[in-house]
Amino acid sequence: MSPKAEKKNNTRSRIISYVINNQNTSKVEISKNLNMSMPTVLSNVNELIGSGVLVETGEYASTGGRKAKRIGINPGYRYALGIMITANHVGMALVNMGYEIEKQQRVRMKFSPEASYCVELSSLVKKFLADMAEPDKLLGIGISIPGIISREQQLVVKSHALRIENYSLSFLEQAFSCPVYFENDANAAMMAEDIHQYKDAIYLSLNNTLGGAFCIEGKLFAGQNQKAGEFGHMILVPGGRQCYCGKKGCADAYCAASALTGDNYENLDQFMEVLFRGEADAAEKWSEYLDHLAILISNLRMAYDMDIILGGEVGGYLADYMLPLGEKVMEYNGFDRDIRYLKNCSYRKEASAVGAAKHFFNELIKNI
Repeated sequence: MSPKAEKKNNTRSRIISYVINNQNTSKVEISKNLNMSMPTVLSNVNELIGSGVLVETGEYASTGGRKAKRIGINPGYRYALGIMITANHVGMALVNMGYEIEKQQRVRMKFSPEASYCVELSSLVKKFLADMAEPDKLLGIGISIPGIISREQQLVVKSHALRIENYSLSFLEQAFSCPVYFENDANAAMMAEDIHQYKDAIYLSLNNTLGGAFCIEGKLFAGQNQKAGEFGHMILVPGGRQCYCGKKGCADAYCAASALTGDNYENLDQFMEVLFRGEADAAEKWSEYLDHLAILISNLRMAYDMDIILGGEVGGYLADYMLPLGEKVMEYNGFDRDIRYLKNCSYRKEASAVGAAKHFFNELIKNI
């Protein structure tokens, strides 16, 4: 690509990303906030409208002159499918160009390393996409997996949750007729957020297992061995509860959603319903959970001094409990005067699927 073409691509990418993250905007706002000349904005926006990537969504109120047009992304320009694989479930989300979920489904399906699992998953996806009006607009399938992934070798290096090691992803990739992208589940959940908003942040994925991810300067940080963000296996209580990884006292045993559900509840939703009813046992367990979570949050804040996004299934509920959680965090952290660094997630159960799907939009925007 010539330097001139590369510069044009970069300009368009910045405009599209800005429009998506700001939903409705104007050419004047794009020019001002991206520090671009108005002729550059006019030329590129008009071309993007002409190609169907952007659309005019209305007009702003007149301030005396010609009414400014509202500019938005065309959500139906392209789509991507996100799949979230867990030990016992598969979650699917069809995501449009505006990062909105058009359709989603969660199916109970036990993971197996056998080829038959890939065949069953392929069949499930075909049924899920059967009513898609324009299948040629599907960019690809992003798959999130709880474990350490080597994309170079197309391997799941290790997954405690799925009980696999050096598992080849080639069978899964070959099960589909479109491009496939694999990502660690917590990294994918981080990607679902607007990372341009946070720059430096930690994502705590509070699902049935506890994961995490780093975003530094707006980019995922994987670490030397793709293990950055494995907060679930930091020791929170020495000699404490047994963790599924084989150690005792891991944060996962205290702060994952499974710490709340245990053997008494089918899922987190059921536990939260009991908590809402005010039953004493659930209230005691919730208070204990928040206490352990507060210790983990305080440790992460002290170590990394970043915003902390509370995600996953539990994170979706925590928006209503930020005050009691904040009080507990402040008991352990004597350096911060408030908890403004604690952020609520944009997506709940479907976060990893959305983030994996967004990979394809990011690639499209880079080269549009």
